[in-house]
Amino acid sequence: MTHKSGYVNIIGNPNVGKSTLMNALVGTKLSIITSKAQTTRHRILGIVNDDGYQIVFSDTPGIINKPAYKMHEIMNSFVHTALVDADLILFVIDVKEKADYDDTVTKIINANIPVFVVLNKIDLSTQEEVNELIKTWQSKIQGATIFAVSASLGFNVIGIFDKIVDVLPESPPYFPKDELTDKSMRFFAAEIIREKILLNYQQEIPYSVEVAIEAFEEGEKLIRIQSVIYASRDSQKAIIIGKQGSAIKRTGTMARLDLEEFTGKKVFLEMSVKVSKDWRDNESLLKRFGYEV
Repeated sequence: MTHKSGYVNIIGNPNVGKSTLMNALVGTKLSIITSKAQTTRHRILGIVNDDGYQIVFSDTPGIINKPAYKMHEIMNSFVHTALVDADLILFVIDVKEKADYDDTVTKIINANIPVFVVLNKIDLSTQEEVNELIKTWQSKIQGATIFAVSASLGFNVIGIFDKIVDVLPESPPYFPKDELTDKSMRFFAAEIIREKILLNYQQEIPYSVEVAIEAFEEGEKLIRIQSVIYASRDSQKAIIIGKQGSAIKRTGTMARLDLEEFTGKKVFLEMSVKVSKDWRDNESLLKRFGYEV
């Protein structure tokens, strides 16, 4: 019996639904999903195994055309790597976004890798608009397979999955068959906390903070986690903590409940806040946060 394996790398602009699509394809929530742009900061692998195949999905940060920080440059490097090591590219487009794709399209064509163009959020569009977009993208990337989907509603996601299995190259598995992702529980603990920050705070706060896990001790029934939220300014620290600690308590409770669901164990979560003005340009801190290429 032949076996297929391959890297299926998901790229696109911020907030087009890459993480929602990834989670729908993998069948497990591995990537942060919020309505805010630039929620994914790392390259996250989600592995789907079957007797005859292994699909290694890769969610990447949204493409940032004008990087403002060292962190943005590293995030863009994840996208570049995804264009190099892919067996198949899923290029996700929000049907309502008005963006200049010329640079990304050129890179995709030059990569000479099979590509599926995924027109996402079609529930927000008319059939006529979708048909027009299909024609546009058929001419922009000739030979690409076009899919019209709503990842959040699960519409036509199974159609993408089946086609992916068809085009995967013959290969032994890249990872043990019982693995779901390449990331550690510490990583997901930080991501879950960061997701709750994205949900609970407004304006620049979600984009100005990062989460570090200082300690992660897993017992048979209980996981103890010590986390630190790094902010860019003292004023942000005050907002994150809130009046008499109310804001950080709410964030911590939401994160703890998600962590308990994710791990299947009780979680004791400690959270504190520190200020580091230049963390987005501080290479040693960025490495600590996992921004290594």
